[in-house]
Amino acid sequence: MKKISIAFILSLVVLLGAESCSKLEPTLPKNADLLDGSVDGLSSSENQQFLSGDKAFNDLVFTPETGLGPLFVATSCGSCHTGDGKGHPFTELTRFGQSDSNGNSFLAQGGPQLQHRAIPGYTPENLPTGATFSKLIAPVITGLGFLESVSDADILAMADPNDANSDGISGVPNWVSLPSYISPSAGAITQNGKYIHRFGKKASSYNLFHQTVKAYSQDIGITSLYEPHDTYSGLESDPEVSSQIIQNVVFYLHTLKAPVQRNIDDADVIQGKQIFVNIGCVSCHKESLTTSYSPIAAISNKVFHPYTDLLLHDMGESLNDGYTEGGALSYEWRTAPLWGLGLAKNSQGGELFLLHDGRAKSIEGALNYHGGEAVVARTNFFNLSDTDRKKLVKFLESL
Repeated sequence: MKKISIAFILSLVVLLGAESCSKLEPTLPKNADLLDGSVDGLSSSENQQFLSGDKAFNDLVFTPETGLGPLFVATSCGSCHTGDGKGHPFTELTRFGQSDSNGNSFLAQGGPQLQHRAIPGYTPENLPTGATFSKLIAPVITGLGFLESVSDADILAMADPNDANSDGISGVPNWVSLPSYISPSAGAITQNGKYIHRFGKKASSYNLFHQTVKAYSQDIGITSLYEPHDTYSGLESDPEVSSQIIQNVVFYLHTLKAPVQRNIDDADVIQGKQIFVNIGCVSCHKESLTTSYSPIAAISNKVFHPYTDLLLHDMGESLNDGYTEGGALSYEWRTAPLWGLGLAKNSQGGELFLLHDGRAKSIEGALNYHGGEAVVARTNFFNLSDTDRKKLVKFLESL
């Protein structure tokens, strides 16, 4: 009996100790408080490719021995997209050399992107004299598969180049020629041999494959089967990243979950959303879009809520950086999706760096720079009572 009692007591002590330790462990964050993670409903094989892409995106760090540079901006994909969230000015990109829709006149001098870092023995690039340029910080990358799956027809249906409804909003697509390694998607609409592009600050990338290939080449200085020319010498070289890794990264980007709105039952959030609608923000920041058919069932024919129309809009002189890409003008910017906005600080060191270049340190500050087609919405916002402005901001922080 004595031995049994001692054993019982020891077992009880162990259990109590384990329970005490578990209380000291950090609680797991809620799904809505994280940007990373796959979309629900992937098959077993799709989930495996997602994990392979996750590893390549976040864990594959390039060195000079594995092809880095010799000129570069970053050493990995994840270094600019911490937690799949917005970037920080420390990892900003500089695009340069195109001042209008006639094309980039500085391609022979390193354009369109500045590689401001270099491996030992090489000198980083400097901006050529006379080149217009734009500082850009990395965007949130979650939910991109949903955006890619919106049909060209739906994007054109939202466009209003001549402001036919007289609401002051005249969004247009960015029509750009495709590189030879890109095949148009099913249902693609063409205009004078050009196609609707939708990714990037000025919608200069056609799809996630296009964006990924360009990022390996221009951000990390890594050649591939699709972009075989070294950005430093201009000479063609053997691929430094495999096509399979690129495909895995593209699949990872395609199947990252959409950001989850938080506090949806909060009365201020509900009222803030209605104020957002009432003052005209939804004219560009469309709440709901619908995907077309996708071979990935989890994102096929789904309604989602990104708060964008994927179109270019005149944003006024305060946001005219003198630089453009494709057919966009220097004051035109693609409507930035607002989902994930409330989690931006998590990947930006606890501060906000909003707009294309991170100049705005608050939501109110970002709205203050809105001009052009957004001037009415901006005026309406600053004419709100202090209480209503706070409700609208609280709504945006819930996204």
